[in-house]
Amino acid sequence: MIDFRSDTVTKPTPAMRAAMAQAEVGDDVYGDDPTVNHLQEMAAEMFGFDGALFVCSGTQANLLALMAHCERGDEYLCGQQAHNYKFEGGGAAVLGSIQPQPLSNQIDGSILLSDIEAAIKPDDIHFARTRLLSLENTIGGKVLSQEYLAKAQALAFNRGLKIHLDGARVANAAVAQGIAIADITQYFDSVSICLSKGLCAPIGSILLGDERLISKATRWRKMLGGGMRQAGIIAAAAKLAITDQVERLAEDHDNARLLAQLLAEISEITVDLAAVQTNMVFVQLADDINPTILADILRRKGILISGGHNLRLVTHHDISQQDIITFVHEFKHALLKC
Repeated sequence: MIDFRSDTVTKPTPAMRAAMAQAEVGDDVYGDDPTVNHLQEMAAEMFGFDGALFVCSGTQANLLALMAHCERGDEYLCGQQAHNYKFEGGGAAVLGSIQPQPLSNQIDGSILLSDIEAAIKPDDIHFARTRLLSLENTIGGKVLSQEYLAKAQALAFNRGLKIHLDGARVANAAVAQGIAIADITQYFDSVSICLSKGLCAPIGSILLGDERLISKATRWRKMLGGGMRQAGIIAAAAKLAITDQVERLAEDHDNARLLAQLLAEISEITVDLAAVQTNMVFVQLADDINPTILADILRRKGILISGGHNLRLVTHHDISQQDIITFVHEFKHALLKC
């Protein structure tokens, strides 16, 4: 199948499979897994933090960060479109008793600094205590500028807030700007990085922070059932994700631009070429097109897309330039039948 639904569908590379088969392992809950330990040490050094924690998912990494930064009755500020607000089951509120305060995302994915400033609650018993600002980069495939991150960091520092980055696709943001991931993570007190999206690892995320945060997050991870045993098998693939797969993301970005350019020639749909910054292409179908029928026709041709009139098409390691040409050809024919 040619799968455009998400970059989470990537398969581990042959090198990852070989590394997993040969991985040296131990019990990670005891801290005895040498491959996990090396991954954590390597990630902390690469991205400029005191410590790192290997966890099973980006959702868990974000939740652990929120629960390590905030106590019951505290509040975090984030965007209306933030993954850790909108798409993670309300975990911060349900499991951490932490109140989210969502703010409007701008077209470029940022949150107005003035909106952040206005949302910080006064020290008053009537209000939740604002403790944390959470940003996401990339968000909806869009890259937050380095200038914006520096200003957001300064605002958080001046107002006594910690600042967290949901960096599920921070590698895409770095590659798109031609900078190192550490150039982005330098602005944050904690960062989550997903290794199982475009970086091709089969499972896992890294949470980065100082020693205190990682210690608290480790305790919360155990409480939430996230303690893993011989996790070196998957950590071996995760190591290759951050060493071998980052620069390759440029191919996904090139493929996304090619996809957008080809689709923009089709009259029945609308594509915002300027919004294609990384590996995501957003397509608006005409009102008279049935997206369910469209998806079903393409599925029978071996192509998977997410349904709806607003399509998100994601390029990744397992989609080639030829796959894109094939998709556009089949997409044109499918539109005629909808």
